[in-house]
Amino acid sequence: MSENGGTFDLVILGAGSGGYAAAIRASELGMKVALIEKNKLGGTCLHVGCIPTKALLHSAEVADAARDSETFGVKADFQGIDMPGVNAYKDKVVNRMYRGLTGLIKSHGITVVEGEGRLTGPDEVTVGGAVYKGANILLATGSAPKTLGLDIDGEKVITSEQALEMQSVPASVVVLGGGVIGVEFASVYRSYGAEVTIVEALPHLLPLEDESTSKQLERAFRKRGIKYELGTPFESVKTTDSGVSVSLKGGKSLEADVLLVAIGRGPVSEGLGYEDNGVRMERGFVAVDENLHTGVGNIYAVGDLIPTLQLAHVGFAEGIYVAEQIAGLNPPAIDYDGVPRITYSEPEVASVGLTSAKAKEKGYETVELDYNLGGNGKSQILQTQGSVKVIAQKDGPVLGVHMIGSRVGELTAEGQLIYNWEALPSEVAQLVHPHPTQSEALGEAHLALAGKPLHVHE
Repeated sequence: MSENGGTFDLVILGAGSGGYAAAIRASELGMKVALIEKNKLGGTCLHVGCIPTKALLHSAEVADAARDSETFGVKADFQGIDMPGVNAYKDKVVNRMYRGLTGLIKSHGITVVEGEGRLTGPDEVTVGGAVYKGANILLATGSAPKTLGLDIDGEKVITSEQALEMQSVPASVVVLGGGVIGVEFASVYRSYGAEVTIVEALPHLLPLEDESTSKQLERAFRKRGIKYELGTPFESVKTTDSGVSVSLKGGKSLEADVLLVAIGRGPVSEGLGYEDNGVRMERGFVAVDENLHTGVGNIYAVGDLIPTLQLAHVGFAEGIYVAEQIAGLNPPAIDYDGVPRITYSEPEVASVGLTSAKAKEKGYETVELDYNLGGNGKSQILQTQGSVKVIAQKDGPVLGVHMIGSRVGELTAEGQLIYNWEALPSEVAQLVHPHPTQSEALGEAHLALAGKPLHVHE
């Protein structure tokens, strides 16, 4: 810990995924690093994002398994959700990872500064009265939930951050936003027994995914009893004695115990001295070039603060990239299309590369194959439905892999290798996948695209 200021090779403002990854990589490369954080090391992902939400989703999966146990010949009684027990499990996971990260940062000899920092010059960040001079500065102040200017009371109108602390399961929830956060929480609430309606202004759930995947998710959610209003903008919300009354464009209104506002996250950049020091802003985001440089002095920015994909693993990659750039290693630019994207709902949605629409927009002539998980043994054992869709350039490499089904998120590891190594379907077809696994579905899709289908029903 340091509260006295000093001079460093790299001063980092924000210790979330992007900030701490840059700190670790820079220290590995011999730099003297200061890491400034007003809350806890680990940022959004560890404390109010990826890790706690996925813990809730796992408990939701256990609830579903208990409820449906007779399908598998197991007699079990589902007696309900014990929210204090769920929260204790979730917090135990977060705290263990937090302790591990704290030890890791310490082992690298990184100077950790606790406090609210502000950019006060092209080469300095001030915390309280202490000035931290940096030959390089990295802005990594992350994001916070967007609220549409609504009054978030923390009880009837909440964001994802309050949803992580729920003490009991509401009987009914309206989820505003059908993106990743909204879909994941809708899935949790439904598994916990709540009546759920998602409101999404765009025509589909997960509007950034391939349309065929979104339609399958909508069907799966309908089967689970999750309702949705698509292509229907939100107008207003009133709190009532019993909960909330949500008005939609077109006159429809929905009554529920709780409104979860899940319309995404916006950058945390206001009042931090960025504009005062010439850093160019766009809609609250810090503008950067392909080297993640702001164009001012030696100031870089990464993570949710810049308009790239808001994913922890993107933050890690950007943090590492900046550290290596500063060290003169000239790292290759990040291909954002090659970043895997996962929604951990039930069923899961996972993708990497281009959607059909994006491939068409870029002028590719494509061939596509949609492999139904009905032909996959492990998926039948798990009693899940879905598909693996592969998009390839005609006579060329794979351009996109899009999957839906229980647990398919794990398959994006191979999907991103296929995309990023520009593999041809015929090359992937030669790889032997273990049986019975869901990974075979990827192999089967490529076998079929290579003209030699095996377990594929015409």
